[in-house]
Amino acid sequence: MVAFWEHLPENERLLTDVLRQIILSHLPKTCKEKLSYNVPYYYGKRRICMLWPASIPRGGVKEGVLLGFSQGYRLKDTHAYLKNGTNKQVYYKIIRSLDEIDETAICALLKEAVQFDNMLM
Repeated sequence: MVAFWEHLPENERLLTDVLRQIILSHLPKTCKEKLSYNVPYYYGKRRICMLWPASIPRGGVKEGVLLGFSQGYRLKDTHAYLKNGTNKQVYYKIIRSLDEIDETAICALLKEAVQFDNMLM
């Protein structure tokens, strides 16, 4: 994980770290953080969400950090924080500055995503 942080530009490192702290503080302790495709993914029974900085190839992100929810299409997203783009399942928000981080919306999404994950067999 150290190598991941070392290669991020300063602005992406800051955004990723803030988002990571929000995610880790609101996911149950049974959830795990794991690097997949060279980016942090967060797992319960299945993938819950991911952080994909623009400097990591194959993410389709041109700037900032993508916060994606693997089963985003199933989430109510009452704050209208996410969009789906061309992907049918993963809904996301590309965050370019700290001002775009809405902790209330992210926490609500995490709570709902964890509830959905807990229903899976």
